[in-house]
Amino acid sequence: MANEYPQAMTIAGSDSDGSAGMEADMNTFLRRDVYGMCVLTAAVAGNSYGIQASTAMPIDFVNQEFQSIADDFKVRSAKTGMLAGSAMIKTVVENVKKFDFGPLVVDPVIITKHGAMLLEEDAYQTFKELLIPLATVITPNYFEAVKLTDMEIKTDEDVKEAAHKLQKMGAKNVMLKGQHQDPDQTEVRDFVLLEDGKEFWLSEPYVNTDRVNGTGDTLSACICAEIAKGVDIETAIRTGKTWVTAAIANPVEVGHKFGPVNLVKK
Repeated sequence: MANEYPQAMTIAGSDSDGSAGMEADMNTFLRRDVYGMCVLTAAVAGNSYGIQASTAMPIDFVNQEFQSIADDFKVRSAKTGMLAGSAMIKTVVENVKKFDFGPLVVDPVIITKHGAMLLEEDAYQTFKELLIPLATVITPNYFEAVKLTDMEIKTDEDVKEAAHKLQKMGAKNVMLKGQHQDPDQTEVRDFVLLEDGKEFWLSEPYVNTDRVNGTGDTLSACICAEIAKGVDIETAIRTGKTWVTAAIANPVEVGHKFGPVNLVKK
């Protein structure tokens, strides 16, 4: 019967070197045994050295992408990635409300894991006010959590407070990712706050490598894929954590500088 196979959708930008964005999401969907489709919001020309150019998709085209997918497929979960600007965020919000694409995993893509801002301030405010309340799961990195909650995060108690703040903004389930900054660290700890109030830490060994492009995309896409298969939110988050750690720990040597995590099927 048509549309019985689990389907997941990414709403994201294309990264031409395949290490992040839509390409990382689609590779993850494939690895997690779901059929993936995409709404393309932007395109980036880049490689392992950096980004050389980027462009946003026309809003009318993005609206048609949503309509075309809704007219034919049964998307069981969706995720967001790079949304390019305020107008694009508003367009995504309108379409997510208009169509039933299942639970929404929001990967903020506001600030890089190194602290560089990716959105203009007006787009950031739009994201905070309109998109976060639609999130079934939100997966901010440390810097994004600091920005979104407008607080310093230094202790475990700070992390918990930040997660609760994000939940009060409307996100049902929060996975606040730990830092990957210190080469002397031995573990990466993420804090999870579920909709029912349950909270816990997830810890995996720290891997000192520069092959980490696409970690956030891969994690959120894995969670999205698991949800599409009918897995409960807690299990989906736990699976995402262990799976992305394995992808980092077993690097694939492509590119000359900052390479991708390993999404090559073995």
